[in-house]
Amino acid sequence: MTSLTVRPAKLLRRDDADAWRGAVVSSVLYEVPLVHGVATEPASADSGAATVTVRAREVRSTDEDADKRPWLVYLQGGPGFEALRPANPSSGWLGELLPHFRVLLLDQRGTGGSSPISAATLSAIGSGEPESQKIAQQIKFLSHFRATDIVADAEAIRLAMGVDSWFTLGQSYGGFITMSYLSFAPDALAGSMITGGLGLIEGDPKRVYDHTYARTAERQAEVFAAWPHAKQQLSDLYTEVRRARTAGQPYRLANGHVVTELTVQRLGMLLGGNSRVQQLRFGLEDALTQGTGSDRTLSPVMLSLLGSQVDHARNPIYWLFQEAIYTSGPATRWAASRSQHETHPQTLPDTDIPQLIGEAALPEDFAQDPALQALEQLAHALHEYDAWTPLYDYDQLANNSVPVAAAVYTPDIYVVRELSLETASNIRGINVWESADHHHDGLSDNPATVLGALRERIGR
Repeated sequence: MTSLTVRPAKLLRRDDADAWRGAVVSSVLYEVPLVHGVATEPASADSGAATVTVRAREVRSTDEDADKRPWLVYLQGGPGFEALRPANPSSGWLGELLPHFRVLLLDQRGTGGSSPISAATLSAIGSGEPESQKIAQQIKFLSHFRATDIVADAEAIRLAMGVDSWFTLGQSYGGFITMSYLSFAPDALAGSMITGGLGLIEGDPKRVYDHTYARTAERQAEVFAAWPHAKQQLSDLYTEVRRARTAGQPYRLANGHVVTELTVQRLGMLLGGNSRVQQLRFGLEDALTQGTGSDRTLSPVMLSLLGSQVDHARNPIYWLFQEAIYTSGPATRWAASRSQHETHPQTLPDTDIPQLIGEAALPEDFAQDPALQALEQLAHALHEYDAWTPLYDYDQLANNSVPVAAAVYTPDIYVVRELSLETASNIRGINVWESADHHHDGLSDNPATVLGALRERIGR
């Protein structure tokens, strides 16, 4: 096993604890090296920074014995999203955890309060250099924002806190990070829980999209069967968007984003949950203003819903790393786009009624969206980059001794069952709990059932 070389994080600030709704929350800011395992050097143009700050929030219940409970680190889904803000800590999945754990909510590097990355911060790296050198420097910088780097940050914080070992809960991409943790720092883990996060760990990521496009088509058919009017409502929406676009008078979102068929396809993100799918149902009902023929236009309701699905400005890592999270070396070569053209042409936007799509970063996203256009050349270079470092130690996973329990959701359209079970077969001792009643949002939709099943399987 290749172990991480990590030193304790530097504590920059600890805010006063705040008691709120049955919990006590402390906000803590740490400093860690941009590159763990090497001496910190002054910031340079090719790295963008010598160190990064990492925001963490410590949450415990107000019970007398709360300080005696073990620590659990929550690893957020994404990539590129900050951890939950504990506005109502006694409810939801956090409320389910607090009677059993003290919880550390970690903003992964590049997100939230942890040296957040934006199009502007990326564009500033290599400024003034020839374009090829600038892009190379940006890729080098981004290469330090992977799952293994997030694990190293967590380890640096654990050492700074003086914690011998702790538990982890990884939702979606947080499960990918968990598998990196199990690979490179298993001795730090007392047990791990994964929800909807047993992603593909080796091979061409095109396999991911071959499966997810197919599963999304099945889910879309289920929705149309349940709501008979939805199919025609979606067809009418495509017709109006196409009419306006070809007439040279396209609809635009608040940020200037031109509404295209691909924009509408992004409503497929709403298919991935038991709760948010209702947003799709009611959004389609009110997609067009009342009227007939040319009197009907896209409603404010639909324009707002479309805007919420293509809000790319806040979390650019999500779009840049959508495929990089699967590779430990080879270039991904726009795997999602390859799957469209080679395997699932019904997802292409020029078909009569394009299939809705879920999580997939496409070249068109960077060409069409004002928030991503500045990153278009970087995105193309990232998808051709073929020197990614290993995300997993397969031998260590095959000999794993950490108690691990994972929720696999049979109808999941994002992290599909077949690939999840394939990945599980490579992790020794993992205990899989499969549910046909939950979708990808099972942790938030029914936390008592999901966490109850997983805690039982790791003896907590």
